[in-house]
Amino acid sequence: MKYAKGFKFRIYPNAEQQKFINQTLGCARFVYNHFLAVRRDSWQEKRESVTYVKSSRLLTELKCHPDFVWLKSVDSMALQEALRNLDRAFQNFFKKQSGYPKFKSKHSHNQSYRTRNQSGGIRIIDGNIKLPRIGIVKTKLSREFEGRILNATVSRTASGKYFVSLCVEMDIELLLGRNNGRQIGIDVGIKDFYSNDQGDTVTNPHILKGMEKKLKRLQRSLSRKVKGSNNRNKARIKVARLQERIANIRKDFLHKESTRLVRENQLIAVENLKVKNMLRNHKLAKAVSDVSWGEFFRMLEYKAKLYGCDVVKVDTFYPSSQTCSCCGYQNKATKNLGIRKWTCPQCNTYHDRDVNAARNILRKALEMQKSA
Repeated sequence: MKYAKGFKFRIYPNAEQQKFINQTLGCARFVYNHFLAVRRDSWQEKRESVTYVKSSRLLTELKCHPDFVWLKSVDSMALQEALRNLDRAFQNFFKKQSGYPKFKSKHSHNQSYRTRNQSGGIRIIDGNIKLPRIGIVKTKLSREFEGRILNATVSRTASGKYFVSLCVEMDIELLLGRNNGRQIGIDVGIKDFYSNDQGDTVTNPHILKGMEKKLKRLQRSLSRKVKGSNNRNKARIKVARLQERIANIRKDFLHKESTRLVRENQLIAVENLKVKNMLRNHKLAKAVSDVSWGEFFRMLEYKAKLYGCDVVKVDTFYPSSQTCSCCGYQNKATKNLGIRKWTCPQCNTYHDRDVNAARNILRKALEMQKSA
């Protein structure tokens, strides 16, 4: 059985390669925006939809136009992938999974393009990566892999770093691991990252909070620089580097915690939180964004498939914090989030709010498995 896995590496293109990458980024963005306008205008004026196949045919004609011959100088597959991305964006819109596609700005500092591997155009050569039309690019290969490279995504970050993400088709037997067969229920929080049914807690690192003063100072310095000046660009890069560092530390923490959980447990029970709805609360939005519950749950789900464990999501409205895990009594007084510890009026059991919720989440998940 085959499995598609991603590998991301930092690349160090020379000046000529950087120029070509930036040119490809601009061409891919132009193609996306141009055909977004074509599809929009076609529907508004004629009530006709422009499919991917028709867009691809129009792109071929556009390349032959004297004003757009510069599109021929970049990787053709990158332009085709831009059309596929646009078509995918419309499909998501029609399925009501996202909003109407938006035009991409050339002023965005985070940009990327994807190209497919045809006839071995993307491959590893002596520890470096060969990319179509770019050639061999110096690469920091932090991991080794075996499999067929399907496509590559070349990206440029706001701080000016370049990365390549390889989608590799691998034999799933090479990736499968074992878990220790335990069962765990976890209740995520802001003060503690999560509490489990055994009473153990994992401290929330509060990464953004720890670096917020430095970030504010750099942002204040950036706001005082003259727009368009070299000093402003230098200040912008300093801000971008710090924000990347915050994101990298957060991602490292989430990867380590999610990997440890799937290696130790056969069943992981979590609450199905509506994170997007929680972000509408402006008093909690910054803290909820910093803790990244949505990304943590996403990591758990895809890693669980490789370690043979199950991630069971309990309904959002299940009163896990209000229900006594010993006798089942529902104490509605604990709706107040300020109550962190309480005693059950019926069985006199003393509860920690989060640990009690984790025990209830685990019990509910086991019931859901039995009834399934």
